[in-house]
Amino acid sequence: MNPSRDLKLGIIGLDTSHVLVFSDTFNNPASKQAMKGARVTVAWPGGSPDLPSSISRVAGYTAELKDKFGVTIVDSPEAVAQACDAILLTSLDGRTHPGQFARIAPFGKPVFMDKPFAVSTADAKAMFAMAKKHNVKLFSSSSLRFTEALVNVVTPENKATVKGADFCGAAAHEATNPGLYWYGIHAVEMLYTTMGRGCRSVRCVSNESYDLATGVWADGRIGTVRGSRTGNYEMHGLVHFEKTTVPVNVQTQVKPFYASLAEAFLAFFQGGPTPIDPEETIELIRFIEAANESSANGGKEVLL
Repeated sequence: MNPSRDLKLGIIGLDTSHVLVFSDTFNNPASKQAMKGARVTVAWPGGSPDLPSSISRVAGYTAELKDKFGVTIVDSPEAVAQACDAILLTSLDGRTHPGQFARIAPFGKPVFMDKPFAVSTADAKAMFAMAKKHNVKLFSSSSLRFTEALVNVVTPENKATVKGADFCGAAAHEATNPGLYWYGIHAVEMLYTTMGRGCRSVRCVSNESYDLATGVWADGRIGTVRGSRTGNYEMHGLVHFEKTTVPVNVQTQVKPFYASLAEAFLAFFQGGPTPIDPEETIELIRFIEAANESSANGGKEVLL
């Protein structure tokens, strides 16, 4: 990448408010979170016809990107990949990610893929294998992984001393992206940011209001995710160290977590290291898959 000019960013999937946030960040100098170094220049609308929360947003977001932010709208993912330096694959529906990534991987451009990365472990492994085949730099994450409310508690210096963690947040269900994949993935991402890889089994109990997933790591540590469907959208956590427990309250964080995510993928696009080990992302997807399997079987233990 040429550091002397702004990177041209392409967006695939205009069915999430994230595309407005990122376009405002890079294309609006007056934005409160304006960031230099890149500009959103091209986008493909996409959308899933069988998912109302996806397809109902496409027309409005497409018009806003075109009229407010000056983004060129094209008719295919391939046209986006051809016209940009780096790609934000933001399609809301995780089912669409493997097919869309397969269309852009041959162009070799670096890709940030919004959550949920995949809705099965098999799809997650296949996309990373495809990325390796085409020498594509690829990572995926929830924005909550980068919130300062969490990264100021769990640092590179103290992460190895974490003894366990508990996170809670909203977890609306969507049949096409089942269980914790749809919105509960935010809390799962925060758990993995804290605990790292190494989970060996998951139990999950669910009812109409809650999911409670409990993971046991190979070293004996325990981490939990509590997803709520009661109207409580706050994100909280407790990180347990050997002699202290530190709360994480995303609501008290002044800096928007999407700004922190934008900083992360911009540094990645500019040639920085991949922020998250692909094997961690694959395990995270398997954690959710196992939690869903456990929930469907009355909370029985499922091995990862």
